[in-house]
Amino acid sequence: WGFHDGAAAFVTGFQNCRSTSAMLVVYPQTKTYFSHWQDLSPGSAPVRKHGKTVMSGVAEAVSKIDDLTNGLSGSSHCCFLPLPILSHNLLVVLAIQFPSDFTPEVHVAMDKFLSAVALALSEKYR
Repeated sequence: WGFHDGAAAFVTGFQNCRSTSAMLVVYPQTKTYFSHWQDLSPGSAPVRKHGKTVMSGVAEAVSKIDDLTNGLSGSSHCCFLPLPILSHNLLVVLAIQFPSDFTPEVHVAMDKFLSAVALALSEKYR
């Protein structure tokens, strides 16, 4: 996860909400998941908070990569819904933020990892 010096700043900084912002703009139907938020505009406080929560969840998943299902079983990051759309937007944002590092191999690895995270989180609801 620490593939780049800017990764830590990405996780904790303003950029972490870009995938959530993009999801709400590009897929407006996802706003129904967040109808309790006062402001759904890109960069708003709830969007930034959710972006930080998502990126913290991704960082937690990285630390538990050897056993995602058990490692994330008690996770409070159930706000990953709708994860397939959010995962796609996260890949796009990572590609934009780190173009020279986001090789086809990194893309495949991140896509596979985010799919595994989605599966592990969905196990909680079986």
